[in-house]
Amino acid sequence: MMHRRLLLVLPLLAGCSVLPDRPYVETRRFPLEPRRPAGTPGGRARRTLLVRTIRAGAGMESRNLRTIRPDGTENLDFYSEWAAPPAEAAEQSLRRWLIDARIFAAILAPGSRVTPDYVLEGEITQLAAVQGEGRARAELTLLLVDERNGSRLVGQMVSSGTAPLASGTAAPTPDQAAEAMSAALGSALSSLEQALQRFT
Repeated sequence: MMHRRLLLVLPLLAGCSVLPDRPYVETRRFPLEPRRPAGTPGGRARRTLLVRTIRAGAGMESRNLRTIRPDGTENLDFYSEWAAPPAEAAEQSLRRWLIDARIFAAILAPGSRVTPDYVLEGEITQLAAVQGEGRARAELTLLLVDERNGSRLVGQMVSSGTAPLASGTAAPTPDQAAEAMSAALGSALSSLEQALQRFT
């Protein structure tokens, strides 16, 4: 009787395994925080700027590092991601960049009791390593509103930047992709800084 029970149980155990089918791969997280180069433009800032929440554009909700292959298809690296959602990180980088630039008397956040001279709002629309071009691209689409005499739209700005990939047109490593994308965002913020100087 005991022998018969063993024969019935052993086939069931043969189909089970406590070992995973694939080896565990730890997810790596990269900061998206470009830093403005040292140096401050001349002049005395008088205006204030309120930076509203930067939204995620279409396809920009994911934290995963994004690479555009030479054939135009997208690859999301599920084991390499940004430490914070790209839109959230881009907003924090934008605030810090403009504070360091000192082209405005103050950079305000939503909820501030100070009435701003200008309001900036928009979304991040691109952040990817474009393998076929050998460079990373970043893009912000923003609206600038003049609040001094009612809410008057000043204009729409598309601020873009690029940075070379260390891998050239070969597939970048996560470190290479993250570094180039962060630099591309810094380039976009530098372009935005220049565009905003006329309103200070």
